[in-house]
Amino acid sequence: MTKAKPAAKHSYAYPRPAVTVDVALVTVVDTDLKVLLIRRGEAPFAGSWALPGGFVRVDESGTQRGETLDAAARRELAEETGLASDSIYLEQLGAFGAPLRDPRGRVISIAYCALLDPELRGTLAVKGKAVLRAGTDAADARWFSVAEEVTRLELAFDHREILDAALLRLRSRLDTSTVAFELVPPTFTIGELREVFEAIRGESLDAANFRRRVERMQDDGLIASAPGKRRTGTKPAKVYRFVR
Repeated sequence: MTKAKPAAKHSYAYPRPAVTVDVALVTVVDTDLKVLLIRRGEAPFAGSWALPGGFVRVDESGTQRGETLDAAARRELAEETGLASDSIYLEQLGAFGAPLRDPRGRVISIAYCALLDPELRGTLAVKGKAVLRAGTDAADARWFSVAEEVTRLELAFDHREILDAALLRLRSRLDTSTVAFELVPPTFTIGELREVFEAIRGESLDAANFRRRVERMQDDGLIASAPGKRRTGTKPAKVYRFVR
């Protein structure tokens, strides 16, 4: 009986670049759009602010070959911030692969846009600072106002480009998707939903026009009335819920 030959091990004749994931995680606090940044604790760009992220783990000795891109993004968020990885809305944004984007070598990044679960707003302290646990190579982690603070920062790597792309994606999909509902509580008022739209757009919206828009959402079955009311100002306001 002829003994079966072991399967041939494939090899590659070309150098292989490293792959990372970077995450633009945003939320809305007091009508202000904020993004999570970490202060790098290691070179390159030690001391600079950057988006959470890191290298995708591989294991060529096993059959799984390491983790998926989504798993890597969620793991990095959990490791660098302490946020529960399964509570984050995550959407792949695209690939960023300029040859000189990383001084360590040829590194291609898969970028993600993520939205903070409204239930986790309790992790935010006053003045936009985050009660977060910086870990691994992150020396610090906090929330920055996109409109008032981020513009004054010089972000590491090409993270400014990634953040700009994430904001453009959010704004372009605001009218054609349900991303805004990831940034409001489970039940919300018309005013709270309008504040999310205004924070993402970076401009004020007419209250009467937005109310009519909400009425159309209700007619289309996208949202529905919820029990109870919420006191806002002088009188209680009606609350709604997103119909998933």
